[in-house]
Amino acid sequence: MTETAFIFHTPPHGSAAGREGLDAVLACSALTDEIAVFFIGDGVYQLLAGQQPAAVLGRDYAATFKLFALYDIEQVYVCAEDLTARGLTAEQLLIPVQPLSRHQVQGKLAACGAKLMF
Repeated sequence: MTETAFIFHTPPHGSAAGREGLDAVLACSALTDEIAVFFIGDGVYQLLAGQQPAAVLGRDYAATFKLFALYDIEQVYVCAEDLTARGLTAEQLLIPVQPLSRHQVQGKLAACGAKLMF
């Protein structure tokens, strides 16, 4: 069985994509443990600690990413170049992630059988 990749590439507020992606990851984890989650581009903001979405009338769902550990979702990757480009570090994120180079992200994504983008 090949892994299913969930790719977060949009910022957390302004659309429901991030929340829908999070729901999809958690639902899929009930069916398989072959899941890899990637945060690329503006998607790295999904995991940024200290968000205040109420200021833009948004829903605060970011803390729900902490359920990954409870659901045994262990393959969580972030593009290191995208973090750096936004002045962020992995330590500023809500959950532990494995930073990968853009090239490494592409390689891991190529090995996934299905890819869902949010």
